[in-house]
Amino acid sequence: MKLLLDTHIWIWSILEPHRLTREVTKELTNSENQLWLSPISLWEAGLLHRKGRIKVPGEFSAWVATTMNKIPVSEAPLTLDVAFAVFSVKLPHDDPADQFLVASAKVFGLTLVTSDRHLLKADGISVLAN
Repeated sequence: MKLLLDTHIWIWSILEPHRLTREVTKELTNSENQLWLSPISLWEAGLLHRKGRIKVPGEFSAWVATTMNKIPVSEAPLTLDVAFAVFSVKLPHDDPADQFLVASAKVFGLTLVTSDRHLLKADGISVLAN
């Protein structure tokens, strides 16, 4: 299975793994699954860090580099196809980051791992609920 990690799932998997369900933990640690991350999640995490909503050891960019070594992920790039797919995303809110994540899941055929109640209802994609 190819799993696209929502921003909070990626952060929790590193900083607060106890917040992940057993099923999500099992799937994230299953070597047969591929873990994917959107640059949007990195951007969101950086904003959260800047606002003081998440704390990481040391400098943010160094933490990200260390994290990428601990939990290798494939990049779900922001392509023209993803940008166009955003216009077909129907969510009950206008969060552009969430729209890009759903569009990325659609374009690349990924299962979005999330606990966001809005994203759990996203049409046209596979979702793994935390």
